[in-house]
Amino acid sequence: MKLHTLKPAKGAIKKRKRIGRGPGSGRGGTSTRGHKGHKSRSGYSQKLSFEGGQMPLQRRVPKFGFKNPFRVEYKPINLDTLQSLAETYNLDSIDINTLREHGLASKKDLVKILGRGELKAKLNVTAHAFSASAKAAIENLGGTATLIES
Repeated sequence: MKLHTLKPAKGAIKKRKRIGRGPGSGRGGTSTRGHKGHKSRSGYSQKLSFEGGQMPLQRRVPKFGFKNPFRVEYKPINLDTLQSLAETYNLDSIDINTLREHGLASKKDLVKILGRGELKAKLNVTAHAFSASAKAAIENLGGTATLIES
């Protein structure tokens, strides 16, 4: 066996169907598209959800619920997380940039401090929102809870 004697298996290679090459080809005239109608026209493309005239699934299924377009979603961070962050990195003030540096919030996150856990260190915390219990816990230890205007 040599490279110049290699051939693909019998029946593996088919000739392309050449359409619209005259009546003698057997595929002239309507060029296998049938007569008239959408599918016979050039540029035809079917809508993704088209079901042959049957009522599409999107319209058959009932709609329900409500999604508030004005909802403001916050990234929750608890007091115990702030405490461990302050202990690990020896911090006395925590702001949004600090949280971003340590991977607790991403660039576009709005941060809300929640009151789960116990805070032992005096911290100056800056965030977009605070729960009442978190604000009280921070201020009881002599720290400050500063709101960011967003």
